[in-house]
Amino acid sequence: VIILGESGVGKTSLMNQYVNKKFSNQYKATIGADFLTKEVLVDDRLVTMQIWDTAGQERFQSLGVAFYRGADCCVLVFDVNNAKSFETLESWRDEFLIQASPRGPENFPFVVIGNKIDMEESKRMISQKRAMAWCQSKGNIPYFETSAKEAINVEQAFQTIAKNALQQEVEVEIDFPDPIKIDSDTSKDFGCAC
Repeated sequence: VIILGESGVGKTSLMNQYVNKKFSNQYKATIGADFLTKEVLVDDRLVTMQIWDTAGQERFQSLGVAFYRGADCCVLVFDVNNAKSFETLESWRDEFLIQASPRGPENFPFVVIGNKIDMEESKRMISQKRAMAWCQSKGNIPYFETSAKEAINVEQAFQTIAKNALQQEVEVEIDFPDPIKIDSDTSKDFGCAC
């Protein structure tokens, strides 16, 4: 699972709240990428989820490309109090689809998270209605409003992320054609036919 979004929207905080049940105001900007793993139960199946936290800063975006491939779900995060972070979701999504080039991009699972809902309502710039409308227009992407600081809706969002990632993971079955017999038991006469 890969987490994308602008710098400062709370990607690292969300990941740490979900995996370690901890929040800190002291995070520094992620350089490149970092990841944590968590064992989760999805439909009575224990799975290990690897969550990749990527750098949101433009200067590190080219580093993210290597981490896009092989992702089973992409989480797009924005800060509900920062309009620019919402407006760039489209480019994060498009860039992911270009770089990861998943099979069946129209069905690839995304989850959108509007973070920092613990801030005072007057600071809010992106309404739930507007975010949900955007998600609907992109093929009914699941949308969650969270607070990594207050641990609001974080568990629920990641449950959906885990479920969607598991559905995406395709078991590749190799189909072998009929075997070719290499030890022929018929003897041939290589004599001259003249």
